[in-house]
Amino acid sequence: MSTNQQSAPVAENNGKRRRLLVSLTAAVVVAGIGYGLYWGIYARHFENTDDAYVAGNVVQVTPLVGGTVVSIAADDTQLVTAGQPLIQLDRADSQVSMEQAEAQLAQAVREVRTLYVNNGSLAANVALREADVAKARDDLRRRQAIAGSGAVSSEEIAHAQTALKAAESAMIAAQEQLASNKVLTDQTTVEKHPSVQRAAANLRSAYLAFARSTIPAPVTGYVAKRSAQVGQRVQAGTPMLAVVPLDQVWVDANFKEVQITHMRIGQPVELEADVYGSKVKYTGHVEGFSAGTGAAFSLLPAQNATGNWIKVVQRLPVRIALDAKQLKDHPLRVGLSMNVTVDVRNEEGAAMLSATKGRPLQTDVYDKVAEDADALIARIIALNNGGRTTAPAAATRGVAPKSAATHG
Repeated sequence: MSTNQQSAPVAENNGKRRRLLVSLTAAVVVAGIGYGLYWGIYARHFENTDDAYVAGNVVQVTPLVGGTVVSIAADDTQLVTAGQPLIQLDRADSQVSMEQAEAQLAQAVREVRTLYVNNGSLAANVALREADVAKARDDLRRRQAIAGSGAVSSEEIAHAQTALKAAESAMIAAQEQLASNKVLTDQTTVEKHPSVQRAAANLRSAYLAFARSTIPAPVTGYVAKRSAQVGQRVQAGTPMLAVVPLDQVWVDANFKEVQITHMRIGQPVELEADVYGSKVKYTGHVEGFSAGTGAAFSLLPAQNATGNWIKVVQRLPVRIALDAKQLKDHPLRVGLSMNVTVDVRNEEGAAMLSATKGRPLQTDVYDKVAEDADALIARIIALNNGGRTTAPAAATRGVAPKSAATHG
């Protein structure tokens, strides 16, 4: 076989390889151009991360007073409503203290009423002593008028003068007693008298301790982290369980610091939860940015000035608010993983909040206890003050037992 015949297949193979390489290079260039166009027109306007997790308020339930747990009405995973009793502490001691405080308030009201009644009797006594003084003065004047005729002896005149001085002293003593009693009653009423107010404050304190032996749910949510056990002796402030309101959750997305350059508050966000997959899409918006990176707030922050410093790209937590209706249809749990994509095309929003946020987190489940305490106090004062005041309607809602002190 000649040399020309041998080189022909080699040249043909080289030509095929060259065409293949050219085609592959062209495909890569086209793909690069296509991706560049895709990134320049669309993809560069979105920032995404899978380092995102559902967060929420974990409301710790702690007792306000110490005591022994006698019953637990809710357990982990159960839904509870705000104000629903969760844990009951033994209330025998607090009930005794409250009944004593009721009796002391009733006694204080009656003692103060006596002070006001004494004003009238002491005033009458002053009038009586003034009449005695007037009579003694007249007797002395008559005797002095006829002393020159010898009809009245000097001894009788001396006795009349002594009687006048005694009457005047008795009148002064009665006036002082009246003034002293008025000091205790001036510019006040039975209800506002300091003695009654002091007894009422003691009853209010005892009632609160009694009522707080029942621990209610501060918010509506699901019970978690229950550690309380029946028979356990707890002190005020001991964590017993937590309530998580799953209708108030949000997402903390940890973006790299290079990703937040164009990110602003209010920008739209699309989210996916690993628990539901790509079939369920959540919509939300950027609600705010953390004041520092995760490393800055960690338990052991990095000490970059020690000399062994290695630069690490930091991540900044970004809070994402979720749509309430979507949460109701597809509920999330605290700690679930999320995939987050933020549309950063509109940069008109603020980079940080410039004003305080609106409605604060709050609960009103403890307000009724104070209202019932005031109603009980008003009822006891009314019953022991001759019915001169009208107890509020809330008194009928009080949980305090009716003791003998509450009946006039």
